[in-house]
Amino acid sequence: SPLPTGQFAKRKKTSLWFTVSLLVVSVFILTIGLAATTRTENVTVGGYYPGIVLGFGSFLGIVGIHLVENRRQMLVASIVFISFGVVAAFCCAIVDGVFAARHIEPRPLHNKRCQFYSSGIGFLYDAYQTEVTCYTLNSKCQLKVKSNTCYCCDLYNCENSEQSSSYYEFLGVSSCQDVVHLYKLLWSSTVLNIIGLFLGIITAAILGAFKDMVPLSQIAFSAAPPPQILYNPAQQILTYAGFCPSAATISTYPSYPLPLQPASNFPGTSSTDISLSEETQPPSQSSSSYGLPPNAPALYTPTYFVSGEKPPPYAP
Repeated sequence: SPLPTGQFAKRKKTSLWFTVSLLVVSVFILTIGLAATTRTENVTVGGYYPGIVLGFGSFLGIVGIHLVENRRQMLVASIVFISFGVVAAFCCAIVDGVFAARHIEPRPLHNKRCQFYSSGIGFLYDAYQTEVTCYTLNSKCQLKVKSNTCYCCDLYNCENSEQSSSYYEFLGVSSCQDVVHLYKLLWSSTVLNIIGLFLGIITAAILGAFKDMVPLSQIAFSAAPPPQILYNPAQQILTYAGFCPSAATISTYPSYPLPLQPASNFPGTSSTDISLSEETQPPSQSSSSYGLPPNAPALYTPTYFVSGEKPPPYAP
């Protein structure tokens, strides 16, 4: 829909602001999601996927806002990617939030009741395992741990380890403090995914309304007729002497009504009468009266008479 130039610039600025904000949020989602995923080896989350989709969609939106010719197509593609990113952000917010709330128990970590085991210098990772003793209220049990592992005996069920609802060991960490960082990163990823969810919905709606807007100046410019070429070398007319025929060579024949006489009055004539009638016509009469050249034809045609009858007298 056509808009005034000032109002169109305001809508463009608003769309650009929301799109850039979504791009910044998607970069944070991607960064924190990758940091949470690579923090440990046995805890894998996918909170960075919405950051990729939302970031690509917002990038297409920024490019489409600045385009003139293909703005609508680019913004439609941006809205499609943002829509997929919104769905992914909703799923990852639920998964990461549930995972952080139910599968990681931060109280033993904050109370320093978890231990970190390292194989020491000279041993490859996962090539050395050891057994540690975990004590409970009524019994004790042995737990096999790998190198560079943070384990919590308070979270381990000695009778049935498979029934443990929370992670009791975290592999591939440098200390138990990394697990605390992982817990914070998961909640941060959840919050960012929720922000990306609502911001993506708002941005898609704004871009959907902006893709059909056209400034009035652009419509007036496109409606103007294209400039015409006034000079065409192929159709150039050269004027020089002898190109056009002179006026003397063009004969003019003015149209005069010719007298028509019925053939019944004059049934026929002979050749001598025809020649006589032609001789009686003054040749310079018509040319002197009407200003015709000497070689111009006669203004009337000769009349044919029946043999034996005299022609009517000549009237000048």
